[in-house]
Amino acid sequence: MIQSGRLVSRSQCMLSIVAFSFPTDGWSAQQKRGGDQSGRCLCYGVAADMIQLNPSFSRGQATQPIMTHSFTPLQLICLFSTLGLVGCGRSTSPDRSAPPPPAVSVSTPLVKSIVEWDEFTGRLEAVDFVQVRSRVGGYLLDAKSDQTLLDGSASGSLGSKSIQDGDDVSKGDLLFIVDQRPYRAAVDNAKAAVEEAKASLTQSNAQLAQANAIKESATAEADFAETDYDRQKSLQKQNATSQSAVELSRNQFLKARGQLEGANAGIALAQAAIATSTAAIESAKARLREAELNLEYTEIRAPITGRISRRYVTKGNLISGGSEQSTLLTTIVSLDPIYFVFDASEQQVLKFKRLVQEGARRSVRDVRYATYLELVDEDNFPHIGFIDFVDNRFDPNTATMTARARFQNPDGLLTPGMFAKARIASSTKYDALLVPDEAIGADQSDKFVYVLDAENKAQMRVIETGPLAYGLRVIRNGISADDRVVISGLQRVRANNPVQVLSAEKGAKTIVAVETEDSQQPELYEASPNETPTEAGVETPTGSTSDAAADPAKAATADDPS
Repeated sequence: MIQSGRLVSRSQCMLSIVAFSFPTDGWSAQQKRGGDQSGRCLCYGVAADMIQLNPSFSRGQATQPIMTHSFTPLQLICLFSTLGLVGCGRSTSPDRSAPPPPAVSVSTPLVKSIVEWDEFTGRLEAVDFVQVRSRVGGYLLDAKSDQTLLDGSASGSLGSKSIQDGDDVSKGDLLFIVDQRPYRAAVDNAKAAVEEAKASLTQSNAQLAQANAIKESATAEADFAETDYDRQKSLQKQNATSQSAVELSRNQFLKARGQLEGANAGIALAQAAIATSTAAIESAKARLREAELNLEYTEIRAPITGRISRRYVTKGNLISGGSEQSTLLTTIVSLDPIYFVFDASEQQVLKFKRLVQEGARRSVRDVRYATYLELVDEDNFPHIGFIDFVDNRFDPNTATMTARARFQNPDGLLTPGMFAKARIASSTKYDALLVPDEAIGADQSDKFVYVLDAENKAQMRVIETGPLAYGLRVIRNGISADDRVVISGLQRVRANNPVQVLSAEKGAKTIVAVETEDSQQPELYEASPNETPTEAGVETPTGSTSDAAADPAKAATADDPS
């Protein structure tokens, strides 16, 4: 603002204008009475224009009443124009209307029949794992190049299949050979011992026959001597013989009886020799069998069907055998079927036990419940098996209980040692309320959804969520199937505020269930055609598997870890 040819501030202009507009005492009176601030502001605006239009006003004239000056028509026009344009010195913002309600998509929860699943992580283990060790010691040979040193008659033909490291082998395939020459010599020695024992038996039998003949002769002589002795005693009573004849007869009788007893001893000796020879034969035969077994053990064959590891010992090495500390040659693992071993927590085990106590399910000892498995690069748990073992105690160090599932593996994809994830049904089939995850909000302690009332106002409902099913979240409680739930636009919604419900024409979203392969997985295990009933776990003591298959609604859908 310009006053008397220089710039002044708005506050300085206002003070000057008040002096122009009112006498000093009049203005003081107005201040005391709390005069109209609007009037002062109007005077300020008018005076500013007057100063610009009439430069004759100066600082010295500021104390003169404004009525002592005359106004030109142009000044009067400015005065009344300012009255209509200038306010009270405070800028007044225009009235703002309230924002429109946020546009949201609304839907009732989707109701579908589901089964809840518990997931476990673990590793695959071979049903059979064998450390191949030799039962006999010796030098390791090559089964193909050293056949001139082998005795093919020990255990049949050696075959022509060449086993390489990492190959799949069948039970009975030849893996290693130990030098057989010492063991063939041991077999020959054992055979000779058998023949020697047989000859000894023959000799003992001959001795027995000789002893029997001697006994018969001694018996006859003893009978004759006894008769003669009796006759001599009778004659002596009649004084018909001499005393010397009686004594001679008596000596003959005693001698004959001694010979008979010697013959009996000879028979016993011959019989003992026969028993000794018989035992010697059996012992020799046993040594022969042992020698033949050792000769057979020089051919180290696969004890199971499976996959062989690398060779830990090569040709020409001297190996030991016959004990746990024997030289480890290689290992073999079976591939089909295969185990999945995992641990269940106390909470999971207790949940399963409660279901059994409530009668909501039956024990795994009665029913083989389906167990589904997936590898790290798979989805939807494509492999199906069943629980075949649950431990009898918790591990006190980890507070977990070990369980095991069995899976068929005809293509050999599942490999021992692999990390995998499995899931087991943990509930019976029931109708669940499903909403998308984007419809669920969360604060520090609770999860909630917005439900619309009759006036389309959003009401916050605290909910309890469950697992995912069909790509949607299970809602355990907090809402009902008839509630209208906000499923999109949740960020703009405020509790107790109205919302605008989008129609289908305006792009409203709906709840869509995602049908996946695992959505239709059966609850009970069904044996494949190439499985025997025992392998599939179909036969049970109570026959309850078939009952459960006939009426799945009565069957539980989880393993019994008790």
